[in-house]
Amino acid sequence: MSERPSTVPAPATGAGPSPRRNEWLLISFTGTTNTADAVMRVALPLLATTVTDSPASVAAVAMMLTLPWLITALHIGVLVDRKNRRSLMVGAEFARMAAMAVMLAAVAVDVVNLPLILAVALVLGVAEVVAQLSAMSIIPSVTPKNRWQALNARLTATEYVTFSFLGAPIGGFLVAAGFAVALGASGAVYLFGALLLTLLVGDFAVKQPKERRPARAEIREGLVFLWRHRLLRTMAALITGMAGCWAAWYALIPAYAVGGPLGLTPAQYGFLLTSLGAGGVLGTVLVGPVNRLIGRRWAMFVDIVGTVLMVGVPAVIPAGPAAVWPVGVAAFLAGVGGTMWTVNSRVISQSLVPNELLGRFGAASRLLSWGMLPVSAAVAGGLAELFGFQIAFGVFAVVCLLMVYPFLRVITADAVAEADAPAAEGSGK
Repeated sequence: MSERPSTVPAPATGAGPSPRRNEWLLISFTGTTNTADAVMRVALPLLATTVTDSPASVAAVAMMLTLPWLITALHIGVLVDRKNRRSLMVGAEFARMAAMAVMLAAVAVDVVNLPLILAVALVLGVAEVVAQLSAMSIIPSVTPKNRWQALNARLTATEYVTFSFLGAPIGGFLVAAGFAVALGASGAVYLFGALLLTLLVGDFAVKQPKERRPARAEIREGLVFLWRHRLLRTMAALITGMAGCWAAWYALIPAYAVGGPLGLTPAQYGFLLTSLGAGGVLGTVLVGPVNRLIGRRWAMFVDIVGTVLMVGVPAVIPAGPAAVWPVGVAAFLAGVGGTMWTVNSRVISQSLVPNELLGRFGAASRLLSWGMLPVSAAVAGGLAELFGFQIAFGVFAVVCLLMVYPFLRVITADAVAEADAPAAEGSGK
């Protein structure tokens, strides 16, 4: 059965003087850091191609950018629950800026090599884990409870726009102007993000116990809390499965769309990917009205429907150029549903997880979902190689359909109402 935690996050300490100011500062920070991150995900692999012809070596750059989620997330979650979360975010920005300075210097004196690029990618990856876990955990200290849904929606919209829409094109433009330009601009943006964070008003330190326990014990506490809470445990399992389906789609869609059954040009392929991001942006606008119309539970269910369509449509429609339209529409709907889930799941977690556990809880849940990404991509590629695209997409569509039962069984109206209960207390703020 679902357990209710003994404590819920305290009202936002930053909510007194100017909660809306804090919100816009956090949104602005999210926009700047996601834009710079997207530029680096374009620039570093391209920079690697100037020093190596090995596809595996170039792919290793992308791996180093995401590997810290697997190897450092749990320990960084402990750090987030021990230290001032704003200070950690500022530190992450300065670490990114320092990495850019080192890389810029190497480009300037022409001593760029693959080990250096991989090391910089690893630093950026670790900084991303610190920044994201801290940002997810700082919201209860930034704004009152009754503003969490609106803030989470705006943050999610900002992530979609800056990372998915603007970041990659900006990265390509800056790299075309020169690697030094791309690196220097990203470093400046990271510095600007750090300055924005210093303007936040409030107390962002976490209340500490009288006696500090070993990190292993604190990691275990976060994992145990997630495992024992039925609603949160089921949500983590569902998002792990859906993240796997999304990873499979992303792994298969390039070969499926370009030179495969759809026969798209690279430019047309870019528009196909844009449909997913467009749906995500629209979802941030619709999540509030949809929640009021059908409730938070059914708004989250939209994500399962959208994900089933995203991987299911390519599995059942006849191959050919005309298939691009249903594939694009399915991706668009998946983007809408993905936002519905992201915003609502964040609100539920921030409501049910004690403030002093938010970092470790976020690390535990993301370790599961993000750890599934490389596994699903590899499985999808193997299935497509052995049995074809339709079978590969179809397997993951079935996986997603199997999630309907646990969703309906566990994520009930009563369970979601339990998570929403504290909102009524803060509604008068």
